[in-house]
Amino acid sequence: MEELDIAAVTKRSIHGVIALVSRTFFVQIVNFVVNIFLTILFSPTTFGVYGVVLAVIAFLNYFSDIGLAGALIQKKDQITEKDLSTTFTLQQTLVISVSVIALLLSPVVGSFYRLPPSGILLFQALVVSFFLSSLKTIPSILLERYLRFEKLVIPEIVEILVFDTVVLVLAVKGFGISSFTYGVLARGIAGVITIYIISPWRPRFGFSKDVARKLLSFGIPFQMNSFLGLLKDDLLFAYIGKVLPFSQVGYIVFAQKWAFAPLRLIMDNIIRITFPSFARLQHDTKNLSIAVEKSLVALVSIIFPSLMGLVILGPYFISFLFTPRYLKWEPTLISLSLFAVNAAFSAISTPLTNALNAIGKIKVSLHLMIFWTIATWVLTPIAIWRFGFNGFALANAVIAFSVVYVVWLTKKYIPFSILPIFPSAFSTGVMGIILFFAAKYFVTNLLTTLLAIVFGAFIYFGILYFLSKDEMIEDVKTIKRQFAR
Repeated sequence: MEELDIAAVTKRSIHGVIALVSRTFFVQIVNFVVNIFLTILFSPTTFGVYGVVLAVIAFLNYFSDIGLAGALIQKKDQITEKDLSTTFTLQQTLVISVSVIALLLSPVVGSFYRLPPSGILLFQALVVSFFLSSLKTIPSILLERYLRFEKLVIPEIVEILVFDTVVLVLAVKGFGISSFTYGVLARGIAGVITIYIISPWRPRFGFSKDVARKLLSFGIPFQMNSFLGLLKDDLLFAYIGKVLPFSQVGYIVFAQKWAFAPLRLIMDNIIRITFPSFARLQHDTKNLSIAVEKSLVALVSIIFPSLMGLVILGPYFISFLFTPRYLKWEPTLISLSLFAVNAAFSAISTPLTNALNAIGKIKVSLHLMIFWTIATWVLTPIAIWRFGFNGFALANAVIAFSVVYVVWLTKKYIPFSILPIFPSAFSTGVMGIILFFAAKYFVTNLLTTLLAIVFGAFIYFGILYFLSKDEMIEDVKTIKRQFAR
C-alpha cells in the first residue's frame, strides 16, 4: 500500500479540505432548508424524542470499534491485509453482539424514557443502522488513511440527501416520529452500497494476536477518549431526557444544532483531514507546527465570524422567519448564545487535541477528556437545577474556557504559535460591534436580515484583509500551486 511524502500530504490535504467543504456545502444548504421545514412541521417534543434516542444509540457506538479505526489511520507503518481482517473480525464480533442485546432491550429502553411506540421503532431502526454503519469502516479507513477525501465524501452526501428527502416527504405526509425511522434505515442502506462502489474491499474474517495487541495499544486509550466523550455529551443528554420535559430537551437540541452548525460544516471536515495528515507528519516537527497553525487559522477565520453573526442576527431570524409559528423557538435564544461560546473555543481546543492524538500522545488527550467529563457531570446538573434548561448550555460555556490550558499543554509537544488567529478574532469583535448597532436600527424584516449578513461579511473580510494581507495572498498562492500540479 502506498506511502505519502510531505508534498503528497500537502497536496491531498488541500484538495481534501476543498473537496469536503465545497461538496458538503451544497448538502448543508439542503439540510438547512429541510431543518427549517422540520422545525415548522414537528413540535419541540418530537425533536426531544429524536434527540434522546440518538443519545442512547451513541452509547452503542462506543462498543462498535474500540479504537481500531483510529489505530489503523494513525499507524506509522504501512497497513496490511492482516491488519484489515483482524480489525473487521473484532469489530463485527462486537457490533453484532451489541446490536442483538440492544434489540432485545428495546422495550426496556422505551419504558424507561416513556417513549411512544413510534419512539421504540425509531430506536430499533437506529440499531439496524448502527450495524450497517459498521460495514463501512474498512473501506472508509482505506480512503481516509491515504487522504482520498474527495471520494470519501460521496457516500456521506448520498446518505444525507437520502435521509433528508425521506424525512421531509414523510413529515409532510404526517408520519411524525416515524419519518425519522424510515429515514435512518434508508440512509444506512444507501451508505453501505455507495461506499463499496467507491472503495471496493472484500470483507473477510481473520485474526492475528500480534496485530490485535499492537492496534489495541493505541486503540484502547483512543476509544477511552470516545467513551469519556460519550459520558460527557451523549449520556448526559440521555440524563436530561429523564429530568427535563421533552419540549425543553427539544429547545436544547435546537439551540445546540444551530450554534454548532459552523463546526459541523467547517471544523468536522478539517479535523477529518488533519488527523491522518498530522499522523503522516509526526516525524517532521517543523512542517507539523506549520500545519497546526494553518488549521487553526482556517477554522477560526470562518467559525468566529459565523458564530458572531448567528448570535446577533438569531433573534431577528426567529422574529421574521415563518412568523408566528417559528416563535415557538424563541426561548432558545439564551442557550443559542451560550452554545456559540462553547463552539468558538472548540474551534481551538478540538484541532489541538486532534494533533496530540495524531502524534501518539493519546494519554495526554485522555487526561483532558477525564477533566472535561468530570466537570460536565458536576456543573451541568447544578446549572440545570438553578437555571432550567438554559443551564445545560451555561455549563458547556464555562467549561469551554479550559481552552487556555489546552493551548499551553499542546505547546509542550508541538512548537506552534497561537498568535496567527488574533487577526480573525479582532476582526470578528469589530464586526460584531458594528453589526449589533446596525441591526438594531436597520433590520426590520427578513430581507434586511439577509442584507445584514452580507454587510457583516464585508466588514469582517475588509478588516481581516487589512490586518493579514500578505498571509492571505500567500495562502491563496499555495492553494493555486497545489492545483496546478
